[in-house]
Amino acid sequence: MSFLKDFDPDIYDYCVQELDRQTHHLEMIASENFTLPAVMEAMGSVFTNKYAEGYPFKRYYGGCEFADGVEQLAIDRVCQLFGCSYANVQPHSGSQANGAVYAALLQAGDKLLGMDLSHGGHLTHGAKPSFSGKNYHSFTYGVELDGRINYDKVMEIAKVVQPKIIVCGASAYAREIDFARFREIADAVGAILFADIAHIAGLVAAGEHSSPFPYADVVTSTTHKTLAGPRGGIILTNNEEIAKKINSAIFPGLQGGPLVHVIAAKAVGFKHNLSDAWKTYAKQVKANAHVLAEVLMSRGYNVVSGGTDNHLVLLSFLDKPFSGKDADAALGRAGITVNKNTVPGETRSPFVTSGIRIGSPALTSRGMKEKEFDLIAHRIADVLDDIDNAAKHQAIKEELAKLAEGFILYHQPTY
Repeated sequence: MSFLKDFDPDIYDYCVQELDRQTHHLEMIASENFTLPAVMEAMGSVFTNKYAEGYPFKRYYGGCEFADGVEQLAIDRVCQLFGCSYANVQPHSGSQANGAVYAALLQAGDKLLGMDLSHGGHLTHGAKPSFSGKNYHSFTYGVELDGRINYDKVMEIAKVVQPKIIVCGASAYAREIDFARFREIADAVGAILFADIAHIAGLVAAGEHSSPFPYADVVTSTTHKTLAGPRGGIILTNNEEIAKKINSAIFPGLQGGPLVHVIAAKAVGFKHNLSDAWKTYAKQVKANAHVLAEVLMSRGYNVVSGGTDNHLVLLSFLDKPFSGKDADAALGRAGITVNKNTVPGETRSPFVTSGIRIGSPALTSRGMKEKEFDLIAHRIADVLDDIDNAAKHQAIKEELAKLAEGFILYHQPTY
């Protein structure tokens, strides 16, 4: 940090402030995590200076022999991690990975069936404001009043719509996804099955959630979230023809030169994910989320679907006098970082919402377990019970900051 401090003290100050925020606030956004120092070191490495358009051993630039080694290692590791044959590790984000799948396998105007955004889906699963809803004829399925996917209803919708591609996966769904059932639905209508596992990839890698393979034709994920690697995307498949189309869709279709420094960081992250320690971590992520759900329900809060099978809890305030935006702000004042989120039966705008999404991965990365999550869940309920009491929120913030100080932020994990 000394170079940055001397050269650009303004940005340095922001870095210091952000480090303090991450250290003393409780990071509970379900899509965020703390990565390893080794991953951050790779992201700041000399590979940030290298252009490497193309793919390993087939580049359009010279001097790529070491970049080739980095990218091939990332490919080999992620294929081993998820038990697949082909991988593209170049996508800059999960959204770009999803865009490449559509570009490779669909024509403009083709039919796409994905999960409704307000029911837990993602913008890139066909939502109208997204390219996925503008470039393609998108249709949606959702959840029932119990907060769970009704696969029989998805089958009915698919038979009516006759989509070319079905997207399974979610950004705010707390229950296990039945990939085998989605395969049956796709086969019944002759659709390509596309699984977006960005949120659950770390659990899948550890065997704590069912795998989309061998059911899905193509799989995408981010490499942060539950994988706790650098921010980026990946695309996986066992189909050689699909793999070729995906590669062309990424480069030269959507992206130019890959971010070799980020690919190096992805490779480091995948090495972590392949360790026995990772399995222990993923199991703890689920255990901590379960405690969150149980305590919040015991305090009278509506947990969508009545619990969780993964890393997140979705709270609905449809029965409360306050909104998701109100809850987000109040918890922020108490030093707990979450995000407002739409819920099934939503009555408010996406800028206000009637719920919040809470995740366990980041605090689990810091070493917190059931005891800490029990306390935190009660403090969340304390804030929501008295949502306008700023003095109470400040007292809780001070209490939780002391709790956070007892858990190292960035460290090589020893689960």
